[in-house]
Amino acid sequence: MASSGPGYSADAGYSADAGYSPDAGYAGYGTDPRDEDYRDPGEYDDPVFTPEELEGLGGEGAGVAGGPRRVLPLEDEPTTLVSRYLFPTERYRGEWKRHWIHLSTPLLIGIGATLALGYLAGFLTRQNIDGLVTAAVLIWLGVMGWVAWKVGDWYFDRFILTNKRVMVVNGIITRKVAMMPLLRVTDMKYEQSALGRMLSYGTFVLESAGQDQALREVKHLPNPNELYLRVVEEMYEPQAVEARLGKDGDAGDDA
Repeated sequence: MASSGPGYSADAGYSADAGYSPDAGYAGYGTDPRDEDYRDPGEYDDPVFTPEELEGLGGEGAGVAGGPRRVLPLEDEPTTLVSRYLFPTERYRGEWKRHWIHLSTPLLIGIGATLALGYLAGFLTRQNIDGLVTAAVLIWLGVMGWVAWKVGDWYFDRFILTNKRVMVVNGIITRKVAMMPLLRVTDMKYEQSALGRMLSYGTFVLESAGQDQALREVKHLPNPNELYLRVVEEMYEPQAVEARLGKDGDAGDDA
């Protein structure tokens, strides 16, 4: 009987070893050499830096411009002037005197009084008016005593930073202590005049949620930019400060 239609051989089929070529690929998966960049991250070698590159990262070399700057405290430990105002669990960060520009007015007055009263005393001496010469000398001594008082007041005037608050301590006989908790500071800025930028000093202005503030404006602080960053870091990244100080302390112990 004639076949009703075409038929397939009994052994027709695909070869048992038929398959795709190992180098065959779909569109987008070619053998471009650039595909080697997409390797397992574990296969990469560790980066190698030259000593020059490592030195540049440190930013501490003399020839490195724009490296990180730090404003260092006067002492690593609080002085006796400051330690009496710190409670036991408070962590001391530093204390700073005001910039020497704070003494400009009394020093200029002292210099002016010395020149003026010295000239006056010489003139009165030539005129044989001894009583007025004595008065001029007493006035000069009074002015110099006032200048010395201002210098002493500047020496005992400290801006203090801890992990809890900022403080200002001043006064020789009558001592004043003003402070603001860091958690209450809602805004902080510093201002620098043209002379302040030249001599590196400025004025800090702190704002808090309360109406009455014992500490709001602190004038003539040295290196205001670095000091500002240090206070802000203490406010927003206290853990980073602790980690860095702990690392520095361990390095000092190893040395």
